[in-house]
Amino acid sequence: MDLAIPEFRSIQNPDIIPDKWYNILPDLPEELPPPKLPSGEPVKPEMFLPLFPKALIEQEFSPERYIKIPEEVKYTLASLGRPTPLFRAVRLERFLDTKAKIFYKYEGVLPTGSHKINTAVAQIFYNRVEGTERVSTETGAGQWGSALSLAGALFNIKVRVFMVKSSYHQKPYRRIMMELYGAEVIPSPSTLTESGRRILEKDPDNPGSLGIAISEAIEDVVKSDKAKYSLGSVLNHVLLHQTIIGLEAKKQLEYIGEYPDIVIGGVGGGSNFAGLAYPFMQDRLSGKTDTRFIAVEPKACPTLTRGVYEYDFGDTAGLTPMIKMYTVGHRYRVPPIHAGGLRYHGDAPTLSLLVYKGYIEARAYHQTEVFEAAKIFASTEGIIPAPESAHAVKAAIDIAREYSGDADDAPVILFNLSGHGLLDLQGYQDYLEGKLVDYEPEKIDLSYILRK
Repeated sequence: MDLAIPEFRSIQNPDIIPDKWYNILPDLPEELPPPKLPSGEPVKPEMFLPLFPKALIEQEFSPERYIKIPEEVKYTLASLGRPTPLFRAVRLERFLDTKAKIFYKYEGVLPTGSHKINTAVAQIFYNRVEGTERVSTETGAGQWGSALSLAGALFNIKVRVFMVKSSYHQKPYRRIMMELYGAEVIPSPSTLTESGRRILEKDPDNPGSLGIAISEAIEDVVKSDKAKYSLGSVLNHVLLHQTIIGLEAKKQLEYIGEYPDIVIGGVGGGSNFAGLAYPFMQDRLSGKTDTRFIAVEPKACPTLTRGVYEYDFGDTAGLTPMIKMYTVGHRYRVPPIHAGGLRYHGDAPTLSLLVYKGYIEARAYHQTEVFEAAKIFASTEGIIPAPESAHAVKAAIDIAREYSGDADDAPVILFNLSGHGLLDLQGYQDYLEGKLVDYEPEKIDLSYILRK
């Protein structure tokens, strides 16, 4: 047996941290449909000034293919653990009896346990430069809230987090982590905002959703001159910051002479998928490769597999501009699955366009089969995946099993293990005790989205 280190792990030299982020906008197969107001009027960049620092708005609409990473941002990310390791899942391959090579980029080594710190540091940096005193945000499972809370502590900016109520109770240790970093954490829907109070009046037991938490965070910000809003996924500048993952992975794979035939990621809003996939998608869009891209979502919130590609609000209360994306509707009541980070009613506009044009495939799974795959991965590779990341694990396992025995055309599979599940053990306990419930809507009301 060859036990050479490159068989298991690629280089982690700080020199492979990129100097620039990759912006996919200029390489898309067609122009991205612009955000617009309910009246149909396109949203001008300056309309976002009450919410975001000017630098982030410029990145959101930038036509530049590469955008320089500020030295302080790069230094901070390096001090927190970048570059992250790229592993080959040799023991998983043996367990599956597959000829496929399975690689995963592991973001769980970062302090808050997921990829979210990559954009949190960048967003807080630009807020500090422009004099912001406080940021408000939403969080589902808590990875994004944890990351922004840490970034706020590092750059001395206050953070207020509206945490989806079901996750607030399912994942108390995430709340504790955010509070240790100095953040204020509020279960959403809450009585702090008008949109939260309105929802609770109609539905006192509402478990919350990312759409509701976004509404509350935005409402909180527009009432203050000293606060700005931070978003953990969906928008172009957020996905841009996450491409540091794929840019590193490209160099790491090149070092060992590999290139992926299939790239996989879980999808809620799209940040962890895009962060890994977009630097490789650049090669596909330019005709250099025919790599397959697979986006994996929960059947409980099947935006890409059962939603529509239409304009919809990014939040539940309709406070945001409308963006064209795959959506199950901003009124959709997302079931309280353990993969809280995937409980969003829509998807990133760039990702949605690529799915619509056929560059990205989508598939959906129940949470019981996702946790089953996570158990296999944990017992072979030793890492307990976050429930969100376990969706990518499930797809990688399913595909690898197609190439067992004497298959001679087996692919190189790369997926993003976007975070660890050490603070999600209640979900694993429910799985082991047979208490997990699978949710799949029989019908999704999209009439109010499709109505002209």
